[in-house]
Amino acid sequence: MKLTSQSFANGTAIPGEFAFAVQDAATHLTLSSNKNPHLVWSDVPANTQSFALVCIDPHVPTSLDNVNQEGKVVPASLPRADLFHWVLVNIPADVREIAAGSHSDAVTPKGKPALPADSKMRHGINGYTAWFGDDENMGGDYHGYDGPCPPWNDEIVHDYVFTLYALDVAHLELPTKFYGPDALAALEGHVLASASLTGTYSLNPNVR
Repeated sequence: MKLTSQSFANGTAIPGEFAFAVQDAATHLTLSSNKNPHLVWSDVPANTQSFALVCIDPHVPTSLDNVNQEGKVVPASLPRADLFHWVLVNIPADVREIAAGSHSDAVTPKGKPALPADSKMRHGINGYTAWFGDDENMGGDYHGYDGPCPPWNDEIVHDYVFTLYALDVAHLELPTKFYGPDALAALEGHVLASASLTGTYSLNPNVR
């Protein structure tokens, strides 16, 4: 199976329009259009019943002590963890493409709603829900896609790994509210094939 995008090539930088925030010379960052990127896939197993899609940043700092702090840096040596930027399951077997901006086209403070109940697909809750936590201006349940917003003082470039799974079941058994790890656990044992596409992103002007 092959996964590609018209929005960025594998191993290259994700354009700012597909990010949660972009660099700003005065304030370090400013919110962006937060569109989901275009994705298209091919060479699908003949007996595929559905697809699942996740996007993970594996470089999220495990300590927030220095994050976005003037005069400090998030060191490259700091242990890192995963953060889910997109969780989408029950994609119909005949779908081969997701249009840019079709699942997200703005930053939505205080959360992003799930797909309608009559939708064939289901969005899981992404990592911004925990990241914003009790922030009174931003806190809430963020479903679906929210783009890159790594710390502006991080010493490393972050990777964003989009992985598509072809599954032998039409629907994954998941609770009403589910997260990335829930989706990965549910698809275990049902994967016929998978394909990944990686984009990079940084808000640190001193990092390339």
